[in-house]
Amino acid sequence: MNPKNDRPNIWPALRDEATHTAAAEPTLAAYLQHFVLAHPHFAAALGGVLAANMAADLVPQANLSDLFREALADEPGIIEAAVADLQAHLERDPASQGYLTPFLYYKGYQALQVHRIAHWLWRSGRKALARHLQSRAAQEYDIDIHPAACIGKGIMIDHGSGLVIGETAVVEDDVSMLHGVTLGGTGKESGDRHPKIRRGVLLAAGARILGNIEVGEGAKVGASSLVLTSVPPHRTYAGVPARDVGRPQSKSPALEMNQNLN
Repeated sequence: MNPKNDRPNIWPALRDEATHTAAAEPTLAAYLQHFVLAHPHFAAALGGVLAANMAADLVPQANLSDLFREALADEPGIIEAAVADLQAHLERDPASQGYLTPFLYYKGYQALQVHRIAHWLWRSGRKALARHLQSRAAQEYDIDIHPAACIGKGIMIDHGSGLVIGETAVVEDDVSMLHGVTLGGTGKESGDRHPKIRRGVLLAAGARILGNIEVGEGAKVGASSLVLTSVPPHRTYAGVPARDVGRPQSKSPALEMNQNLN
């Protein structure tokens, strides 16, 4: 694991926040020391947080810590994506006043990083262990992402409860999605059967996108919508079933997080 993969200032800023928080709230001092301040760089801290949350009686934290260190060392892109995801929370979520809170507490952020490690396992042929991490993440975070799903970086999953992403789904860079989003199939068909979400898309709370369809770059899907056909780039779809209701106000709705439909 190489701290050179960190974006500039992410790790120093995270440590500074932990130091100031520990001083202001001594009850959390030991917790912050263990999960942030005791580590030499971002990758080590991230592996420690995820291992603690994914541990179970018969799969202890120490074993997972070793596994996560192996994954993060073998695939530096996981850390690059994790840092980009953290930056996305800071830039897009008004509730995020810094890096520390999403890093330690946001289940959407943590579930996505667990998925990145499960995806590494899946591609390495270690599918049983990848499935185990998928199951533990679903139990811990109420977020179910198939290990085979391909997800880019700079992703913000806000809240995340009830989010489901299927096996052949693709999510490109700089996408934002809220709780209750489903990227699912339409039945029991096999093969490539899940949606492809292109760069800059915003998927509002409860949006259901079903089948091997495409949501084009810079598109927006309104809350509780049911999308059964492809969405052209830079269009807004809403309703049940969803239809074209206009054009987003920006080229990348995911970055603006404006969920109005006008």
